Amino acid sequence: MLPSNRKWFTEVCKEAGYAASWTIIDRLARVTSDYQTIEVFQTEHWGKLMVIDGFVMLTSRDNFLYHEMLSHPTLFSHPAPKRVLIIGGGDCGTLSEVLKHSEPVDVTQVEIDEEVTRLARQHFPELCERNDDPRARLLFDDGLAHIRQAAPESLDVIIVDSTDPIGPAEGLFGPQFVTDCYRALAPGGILVQQSESPLLHRHLIDGIRANMASAGFDDVQTLGFPQPCYPSGWWSATQGCKRSKLSAPGDERFKASGVETRYYNPGVHAGALAMILS
Repeated sequence: MLPSNRKWFTEVCKEAGYAASWTIIDRLARVTSDYQTIEVFQTEHWGKLMVIDGFVMLTSRDNFLYHEMLSHPTLFSHPAPKRVLIIGGGDCGTLSEVLKHSEPVDVTQVEIDEEVTRLARQHFPELCERNDDPRARLLFDDGLAHIRQAAPESLDVIIVDSTDPIGPAEGLFGPQFVTDCYRALAPGGILVQQSESPLLHRHLIDGIRANMASAGFDDVQTLGFPQPCYPSGWWSATQGCKRSKLSAPGDERFKASGVETRYYNPGVHAGALAMILS
């Protein structure tokens, strides 16, 4: 038993009757922006913890799982992912994983809240080490508007690294947004969205898959992966491919890429694609 005087941060998932807690040493930052309240805590065992409006966004200890699985399956599924757009992703962890690849020549990140990135630079600098890569462009703007204004067939990959479907992120889970993404992708292009927990949020995953199918994506797949800091400890990303099929890379392409990962590899990718939602 831990002493009763320990400080805890607890995230409650009311609809699932579920909660998760971390022992806290101190709160390092609390900022209320025009969009949300962002907090950073120093935990006892999980490094630093970022929380937005009471919901855990990432910890130092396990964020690599999410960032790797949101980026590498998509980039390795595309034969030549040169033009990449990240919507959200203000902590810059997904951006960092994308920039490990040599193929992208233009990587744009559109995050609505600059405070998220400012706090990430200060408290999670390891996630921001590639922000100054000459291929990267960081915009602080509305992702919905940005994708509406994108030229048709101007992108190869769109990664939606959003918060939960409430507040500023709510529109990113709607059918019109997915249709706009489809229009902006070139043939063979891939859209991937973080799609919450397969155990707790199946209705949301079903909605994302239906939106992608209705927009015209030819192949839609949901990949599952562990994510201890998120509700249920099991998370997902859902991909849609335009006029092509999704598949895991062979070992040869992965090894030739020189991309270094802690969790992702072709076997993990194939296993994640084999996940059956019933």
